[in-house]
Amino acid sequence: MTIYRVIANGTFGPEEIEAMTAAYEAALVDLDLDRDDPITEIIATAIVSITSRGERDPATIKDRALNTLDSGRLDADAA
Repeated sequence: MTIYRVIANGTFGPEEIEAMTAAYEAALVDLDLDRDDPITEIIATAIVSITSRGERDPATIKDRALNTLDSGRLDADAA
């Protein structure tokens, strides 16, 4: 699973890991993605970044990560 590979690059406690895993799973459901889709790495990286800044609520983490994706799409569409 992509999230565990990305988490391995940081130092997180059980609470953070649980929040990131829940956010990741919820994001995959929201986007109807399977774990083999390449976009999951971008999602996982965003989730880890958001958590590393202190956020612990899985729903907030997921929403912010998905907003990051939307921002990237808007930037790419504008180009």
